Amino acid sequence: MWEHQSLFRVSAQLFAEGVFNLLDRSLRPEVFLLGLASGKETDAPQAVIIEPPTLRYQPLDFAGIKARAAALEANAGPRDIVYHLHPGDHDRFEKQHWYELICQATATTLDELTAARHEDRRSFCSSPVSLQGYLVVIVLQLAGDCYGSYHVLPKPSASKPGNLPHAAVLEFLHECTRALREADTADNDQPVLDRDYNEVLRGAGRRLMLRAAPAGTHGLYDACNGIAALRYEGDEGVGTLLVARRQHPALIPVLTLETPVTLRDHRSIRKLLELTEGDSALISDASQVFGLGRLVTETDTRYEALFTVNFTHHFGWEMSHSGHVMMKVVSNTPRLPQSRVEADNFARAVGQVFPTLPPPDIDYLWELALTATSQPNGTILVFTAGAADEARRLARQCFRVVPRTLLPQVLRQATNIDGAVLIEPNGLCHAIGAILDGLATDRGDSSRGARYNGALRYVNSSRYPCLAVVVSEDGWIDLLPGGSANN
Repeated sequence: MWEHQSLFRVSAQLFAEGVFNLLDRSLRPEVFLLGLASGKETDAPQAVIIEPPTLRYQPLDFAGIKARAAALEANAGPRDIVYHLHPGDHDRFEKQHWYELICQATATTLDELTAARHEDRRSFCSSPVSLQGYLVVIVLQLAGDCYGSYHVLPKPSASKPGNLPHAAVLEFLHECTRALREADTADNDQPVLDRDYNEVLRGAGRRLMLRAAPAGTHGLYDACNGIAALRYEGDEGVGTLLVARRQHPALIPVLTLETPVTLRDHRSIRKLLELTEGDSALISDASQVFGLGRLVTETDTRYEALFTVNFTHHFGWEMSHSGHVMMKVVSNTPRLPQSRVEADNFARAVGQVFPTLPPPDIDYLWELALTATSQPNGTILVFTAGAADEARRLARQCFRVVPRTLLPQVLRQATNIDGAVLIEPNGLCHAIGAILDGLATDRGDSSRGARYNGALRYVNSSRYPCLAVVVSEDGWIDLLPGGSANN
């Protein structure tokens, strides 16, 4: 299609991995390009091009997309006629309408292909970009089981994301199409994808928060960040905000302000948060705060699931819907909620690092990991085959203990101090309070704290198979395999 299509596809793949690995590594993103030649018959050579050509799909699989798009237009029936003062405006409208039909036809074709091949993948495609005589569609596929495990808001669409992964998909595809369009109009035809991964997720967070605003009001995401950044008389901002239109029937007023306070007045809102406790919360339509109220019980006929913003600590807040946490934001960086480690995910990670470990030992390590997740101040467990050697090597920066099988109640006490706990795969503990070392790695995340990045450096540099369980103060939990398991 064009000279640098392979380079762009690889860049888009790396870009997708960088973005979606920050959300959930189990999403396993895969990117490929689909080119539909303009003005050529579908059975002509080069009518359909797939990049990379070695992909499991064949050009013939997509040969009928244009015909399917034309059928969608024919079956849609009469549509509203849009009159324009300038003929060019009408042409642009018709072209955009055709691109939307191509996108729908591509998505339907991909769904049929994955279903026929029993592939548990969710497919998303961008609006086509006209480039060098081809309509180029960017296709992103994610692991279906992981993507489907997150709560979805009602009636998602291209403009209304169903959850944070969906919002990230829309932001990613938007960024890719922007790069292609800019490359087509610039002297240098190499598309550039250089946006910071966390900035892409911030854009996704803003998209998701638009679903919470009753009238699609912009600015709710940034207002919540501004409020969470403030303290009141030295205390962290903790409180609840219910987002709904004014006089919503599911809300019971408790205290109504005579003059509503604009949400841009962060200091006043931070002060008003002190009024909230129990089931009472500030009521806002994403533009103003009207006062204090509470939601009726679920058994009430007026009940409706509303969006809730919980300010959890300094610089931290989370957005919920119908009892499901949709997004956690810390220091203006959104992430998916990961309050607990799932048993099957943990067993899978342990099995990858220690393939010969018997099931009873895996179950015991799982019990220890569960105990660690209850530590409110955060901690690190390092399960490593070299626990004894590492305890000796780090003797000046840890408390070595007489090797013993660590009981959960003892672990709870051992994690009350800073530092990691070094444990053999069979459950023998060799050190507590260990300050981990390691070489810098490009897998680091500047939005995360020293505990996460220190553990990541350690497992990346370890010469022993190891698995770090990182429990952060903000409630995030990560499983970090390393050592020879990465080789």
